[in-house]
Amino acid sequence: MKKDLHPSSYRFVVFKDMSNDYSFLTKSCVETKETVKWEDGNEYPLYKLEISHTSHPFYTGKMKLVDTAGRIDKFKNRYAKK
Repeated sequence: MKKDLHPSSYRFVVFKDMSNDYSFLTKSCVETKETVKWEDGNEYPLYKLEISHTSHPFYTGKMKLVDTAGRIDKFKNRYAKK
């Protein structure tokens, strides 16, 4: 195996899903600037996620349709003429 292939800075990090406030603790080498106090009383680095397995439509079975500024209607109007 090659030397120095994997990072050596693994530590415990809290990942937090911002869409539903779900958090989990795991080892990672991701760089973070924030910290948070975990359930065990220790302080760990915090990494904020947009989506996790608790909010992803594939795992939850619920679809979220986000239509910003009528993008679907703009598409239909643009290509309805052709």
